[in-house]
This record gives sequence, structure tokens and C-alpha cells, in this order.
Amino acid sequence: MTLVDPFGRKVTGLRIAITSRCNMRCIYCHHEGETSPGEEMSKETVVQVVKAGADLGIKSVKFTGGEPLMRSDLEDILNELPGHLSLSLTTNGTLLAGRASSLAEAGLDRLNVSLDTLNPRIYSEITGGTKKDLDRVMEGIRSARDAGLTPIKLNMVVLRENQDEVDELIEFAKEEGAILQLIELLDLEGIGLGGDLLNIEKDLERRSDRIVTRHMHRRRKYFLDGAEVEVVRPIDNTEFCANCTRLRVTSDGKLKPCLLRNDNLVEIGSADFEETKLLLREATARRKPYFLKSSLLKNDG
Repeated sequence: MTLVDPFGRKVTGLRIAITSRCNMRCIYCHHEGETSPGEEMSKETVVQVVKAGADLGIKSVKFTGGEPLMRSDLEDILNELPGHLSLSLTTNGTLLAGRASSLAEAGLDRLNVSLDTLNPRIYSEITGGTKKDLDRVMEGIRSARDAGLTPIKLNMVVLRENQDEVDELIEFAKEEGAILQLIELLDLEGIGLGGDLLNIEKDLERRSDRIVTRHMHRRRKYFLDGAEVEVVRPIDNTEFCANCTRLRVTSDGKLKPCLLRNDNLVEIGSADFEETKLLLREATARRKPYFLKSSLLKNDG
């Protein structure tokens, strides 16, 4: 039993914002598309949604926020999930060091850590955090590695402020055994902070020993001198949308078919297990690529 949208795209993953709370104030944050979140989902609702999804062919779950480690019951949630699922987490890393081991023991497989810079001054400009916070992120990365939460992916949103640090971050990722993801700014507010990712990628192409294009979103991975760098381009990217396999869940319990739309949400409310499965089917039926490619247009009903 699988979830397939009207454009023939299978839904095999859930991206669940388990809180809208965060201890950072990143200048590029898109809040997972949430505009005015209500009451946070209970542990029971999160677990029910995941289990219902697993019954419908969901294979992977990524927990996000806000900052998901603001929830003290995350390990309790993980402990109640089916063991065959691939479980990952996106975090700013500031609270990671003290919980990496307990998260691994509870069933978390791997994680993404936001790391836009190694420079404390620029870190403060981007996140509002301090040098102490940046030190905690570094400690968290190493604790996660020691706990076996690998491969660790470091998420670097390429901005004007940090674009000159790409080589430094590549070297840091290599030293830590991590994968560096260079992410195009999702500038929903038109504030114009994005860096020159196009020329950065051209330079990577020139220097790489090997280049691989992933099926997922047609992402390109560059291998150079022992380092692994992946470029993520979600903006005006028909391939990104055409290969989307995830359904989002907001922190206040709504199924969200697309990050960039808020007019097709499905409310979970007090639905029981079987009703939640029906709601997942309904949300899948409402999925439509935000950026359409010609090969999908013929399926647009």
C-alpha cells in the first residue's frame, strides 16, 4: 500500500516539524512554511502520524523545527516508532552534545547540523548566537559522530556573509568525516541575502575528482581531495519538485503538501489512527509541484 499523488510521485517520507520553538534567530529561516503556528502536537499525535504513514509505505522520517531538540520528549517519540523506518533530524547543534547518545539509543539514525560559518562574528550575524553557541555546535558534531549518528551532513546556506568560507567549511567537513551541503537560499521574503552559488559550483566542478548526480532532486555531489560536497538548489527547480517524495507535517498538526503553499493544508485534529491514514491520503491527493516541468503537465487534472 503506497501513497501516490496525482502527478505520479510516490510519497515515501515525512518531514515533521515537532516544534516551532527555537533558541536561534537565523536571518534566512523560513519556519518550515508555518506562518502562525498554534498549539504544539502532542507526543501521541506525532507517533500516530508516523505509524499511520508507515502503514501506507512511508520509509523515512525527518524531524525538524524550529529546533527539534527544544522538545524534551523527542527520545520518547523515537522509542515508540517502528524499527524499520529511517529516522533523521535537522538541528542547529547547540543542544546536541548532551543528547547525541540518548538520541542514538532511542533509534535516531543520522542528522543534519546547520553550520553556515566557522567565524564567531559572522555566526552571530547569521544566527544571533554567540561564540559559546558556536563552540557547542562543534562539540555536538563530534558527540554525534562518536554516537554513530552518521553520515553527518553539515548544512551551509550560501549567503553574501559566508560565501568566502566555502573552502574552509569543505576542509572542516573532511576533517570531521562529514558531508557538506551547500544550500541555495530560499528567499521567500525577497531580502536578497543569497551568495554566488553559481560560481561556487563552477569552481567545484573544475576542481572535483568525480561528480555524481543524485536522483533525488537531481542534486550534484562533488568529490574532491577526500571531501564530499552536495549542492541543493530548491529555487525555481522543476527537478526538485518533480522528484519530491516527502509530505510535511506542521508543528501544530497539519499535513502540508508543499512547503511554499498554505492553501491546501489538511488538519489532523483529534483523528484516530484509521482517520489519520485517510487524512494522509487526502493530503497526498492535494500535492502539486510548485515548479512544474513539462513532463508532469499532462498529468495535471
